[in-house]
Amino acid sequence: MTDVLLTHSYHLYYDRKQVRKMQPYPPLGTLYAAALLREKGFSVALFDSMLEDPKRGFPAAIARHRPRIVAIYEDNFNFLSKMCLSRMREVAFGMIDAARKAGAEIIVNGSDATDHVADYLQQGVDFVILGEAEWTLLELVESLTGSRPPELEEIRGLAFRNEDDGQMIRTPPRPLMRDLDRLPPPARDLVDMERYREAWRRAHGFFSLNIVASRGCPYRCNWCAKPIYGDSFHFRSAGSVAREIASIKKEHGADHLWFADDIFGLKPAWVSEFADEVEKLDAVVPFKMQSRADLMRPETAQALRRAGCVEAWMGVESGSQKILDDMDKGLRIEQVATARENLRRAAIRACFFLQFGYAGEEWEDIQKTVALVRRTQPDDIGVSVSYPLPGTRFYKRVREQLGSKTHWIDSEDLSMMFQGAYTTQFYRALRDALHAEVDIWRPNGAANFCLSNERDGADPLQAHELQALWARVEEMERSCRNSNPTWLPALACTGAETR
Repeated sequence: MTDVLLTHSYHLYYDRKQVRKMQPYPPLGTLYAAALLREKGFSVALFDSMLEDPKRGFPAAIARHRPRIVAIYEDNFNFLSKMCLSRMREVAFGMIDAARKAGAEIIVNGSDATDHVADYLQQGVDFVILGEAEWTLLELVESLTGSRPPELEEIRGLAFRNEDDGQMIRTPPRPLMRDLDRLPPPARDLVDMERYREAWRRAHGFFSLNIVASRGCPYRCNWCAKPIYGDSFHFRSAGSVAREIASIKKEHGADHLWFADDIFGLKPAWVSEFADEVEKLDAVVPFKMQSRADLMRPETAQALRRAGCVEAWMGVESGSQKILDDMDKGLRIEQVATARENLRRAAIRACFFLQFGYAGEEWEDIQKTVALVRRTQPDDIGVSVSYPLPGTRFYKRVREQLGSKTHWIDSEDLSMMFQGAYTTQFYRALRDALHAEVDIWRPNGAANFCLSNERDGADPLQAHELQALWARVEEMERSCRNSNPTWLPALACTGAETR
């Protein structure tokens, strides 16, 4: 019998867009939790649903390991988990049913469970861990297995039902870890690494693994959901990150890394020290990361390149200063072009995350975003529409317009969940046209470790085909306008939302 069977609810093959991209990563957050439990003497096993079918594989894993406790512990470093996709909730609920039938105690942690505690408890979960979860999970497992006194009310960061009256109990929140070096390295040995290696090399010709150097983001963009780390930011020591890279390089033969941090390069001195440590250990591995345009100063870009960075994704969001200000982005348009040039000089691919459909965005704002892309010519783009998630100020502003569908099904959904300026069909056409245009100037296989965000394997369109896509966008701009869109001046904001 195993003490704890850990799993997560994201299955790549339920996500159309991610199947096309084929860039699977192990569940890093889940592996950190497994490593801590194992370090403290508990026997652990992992069912990794990323590539394994959860419908068939998870019940088989329960039968094989006969766990006392099942922990559905989401990878909170994976942006796909943070999106709270409805397909993931369906998988999680199926896992809960299977664990309950097996008589295991059930623990859940993740963005969706934190936002919807009552729904998960109603489904049959025994405990929902709120926020940063490693130490709460450890204390809870100790209590359930009898290795510490069973006073559940004294464990911080926990929600459960009172056995006597069924009322929900929420214990006080757990303070976030400041010293991330306290945690052991993620238990990558629990993962079928060859399966990941095969998927990557078959699709892209190289093998990429994930790693994190920090947790959280101190910026306060009003559409960004932060149910786990809030507005905090804590980072590991530069030396510990460099040593982990060296270990990954030696033990797993990774050709490339993805830093899954919400924001990388926040502290210029840390980035410089990190580059020094990586070079000292001869541990340079090409990597991609995400950051902000206003952080990509010349000296930071050069230090990132020394450390191995080949690709930087920046949350540009819009080419309209009005929209950036409404988002509380704290970014100036001119900083985007400067960052793009600084990265180009450091031989780092500069890529933009773009967001259309924000409340108050008009055709003129969309044209400014398209113009910014054409002027700066990023190496790649990722296009989304504004997606209201619980706990954000943006959600509070538009929640009265949300219907029965409150979450995307998968990462390709791109449905407008509120009354934007245009319909969903318009924004999908806009996405297709802008991606097709960027594909014309982005290198086609010329750059090492070049991963397209949308159209892997697709040949760039001819000029007349691109013109047809933009003609369709302009036609739909007239036919897909909403008669009563949400306008920010009419929104009732609380005092907490005042800038």
